[in-house]
Amino acid sequence: MPDAAPLWATVILPIALVSVAVVTAGFDAVLSAAAVRGRPGSPREVGTWAAAPLREAFRLLAQQPRRTIAADVALGRIGVVLVPVAAVLAGAVLPLGFRPVSDPAVGIVWFNAMEALAWAAVWLTGWGPNSALSLIGGYRFLAQGLAYELPHMFAITTAALGAGSLRVGEVVAAQDGLWFAVWMPVAFLVYLLSAMAMSFRGPFGHPLGRDTAGGAAMELSGVDRLVLLGGRWLLMVVTAAVSVPLFLGGGNGPLLPPWAWTLLKTALVLAALVAGRRLLPTLRMERYTEFAWLVLVPATLLQALVVAVVVLNR
Repeated sequence: MPDAAPLWATVILPIALVSVAVVTAGFDAVLSAAAVRGRPGSPREVGTWAAAPLREAFRLLAQQPRRTIAADVALGRIGVVLVPVAAVLAGAVLPLGFRPVSDPAVGIVWFNAMEALAWAAVWLTGWGPNSALSLIGGYRFLAQGLAYELPHMFAITTAALGAGSLRVGEVVAAQDGLWFAVWMPVAFLVYLLSAMAMSFRGPFGHPLGRDTAGGAAMELSGVDRLVLLGGRWLLMVVTAAVSVPLFLGGGNGPLLPPWAWTLLKTALVLAALVAGRRLLPTLRMERYTEFAWLVLVPATLLQALVVAVVVLNR
């Protein structure tokens, strides 16, 4: 088992996750602006586009909160705060190179449990304002979770099966010679798809859809809205980062130090997810549920069976 990271890493982790989320949001803003306005004319213009999320964050900090009639303020605020909290807690098992912040014996189960906590968080966010469209957004995330969670669980279980352990550090160690993404491609691709669904972005943005005037975030303003939308980016960052120890060998790689390989792989996965939200079509949730249960679940089960046969014959 790898050595645990020093105690100060638990303080650095949330700061690092927020920093990566800000950079990712800036990258997404540049791509969005370029799609509308064309190629940037100068590096300064790129910087202006990249700073758009920060300007929006400061605007929300200064915005006055608003309340609906008979809103359950406490319940809604608990849901809002739980989104980034669930993301940070899910990231507690992340290793930087080979040194995890925390490496419990059931680290993969912990990660999945914190993901499930995000279900309750978004639903509470939609329930609290006492608004029909907001509640629809909350229920949409529950429906979305029922579609993506089972293939997602089979995908991460396949990685644990390949390593013979639920400890994230041991999953990384098992990929010293060959990354799991190479011989578990179906599980890896399903995991990336569910990472977008978990952060309800792109083709999976139904919980905050425009057809419901913003869905679960419809009645949110000021700091509450900033925390929810920031938590949404944190969920994407954490799920992308966890794909590195589960499928991409963690800090394994030539020439560069382990921590550098971890950051580089995480950046590449995040870039793929940000680009993927523009490339994948948006499906109605009932269609995606049908696709998940009829295609993704059998595919991940078959992938797990192949991995089990390989492990048993070692």
